[in-house]
Amino acid sequence: MFYKAKKRIMSIEEFQKKMSEREYVSVDSELSIMFHQLAQEAIKITTKINSKYHSQKELRKLFSKLTGRKTPETFCLFPPFYTECGKNITIGENVFINACCKFQDQGGITIGDGCFLGHNVTIATLNHELNPKYRANIVPNSVQIGKNVWIGSNSIILSGVEIGDGAVVGAGSVVTKNVPENTVVIGNPARVIKKIDA
Repeated sequence: MFYKAKKRIMSIEEFQKKMSEREYVSVDSELSIMFHQLAQEAIKITTKINSKYHSQKELRKLFSKLTGRKTPETFCLFPPFYTECGKNITIGENVFINACCKFQDQGGITIGDGCFLGHNVTIATLNHELNPKYRANIVPNSVQIGKNVWIGSNSIILSGVEIGDGAVVGAGSVVTKNVPENTVVIGNPARVIKKIDA
C-alpha cells in the first residue's frame, strides 16, 4: 500500500478534526492516503532529529516543524525519537521525553504540563479492524495524558487511554484502560497498586 499522491488531499485541520471524531479509516480512502503522506514527512524530520547532535533549541525547532505547533521553550527531548505522523501531538510546558520513545499519534496524543516519559515509551492511538477481511482498516482513538504524569521506561499506552493528573505508570506496564489521578499503576495489563498523597 504505497501511494504516489504528491499534493496533500486535505488540510491538517481537516485531518485533526476527522481524527478527533474517530473517523473510521478504510484502506485506499483519502484518510489512508493522508496517513501515508504525513508518515513520509515525519520520517524526513525524525531522520534529521536522530541523525546527529542538536542543541535543545535546535530540537525544539525541529519538533515544532514535526508537530506543526510551537513547541514550548521548557520542552526537553533526548533523541532518538520516532513517530509516523507528528501532526497530532500536543505538548504542554516542562515536558521531558527520554530516548527511544515511539508515538503513533494519528489519533491524537496530548501530554500535559510537567510530564516525564522514560526510555522507550510507546504510545499508540490506532487499532486495526478485528474482522480479517477488513484488517487493513483502522479505528483511531486519542491518548490523553494529564499534568505531572510520570511514565516509566518500556511502558506501552494503548489507544483511547486517559491518564489522570499526578499518576505514575510503572516501568514495563501495558496500559489498556484509564488511570485515575494520583495513583500508581503497574503490570500487564496495568492495575492500580497504590494512591499517591498529593
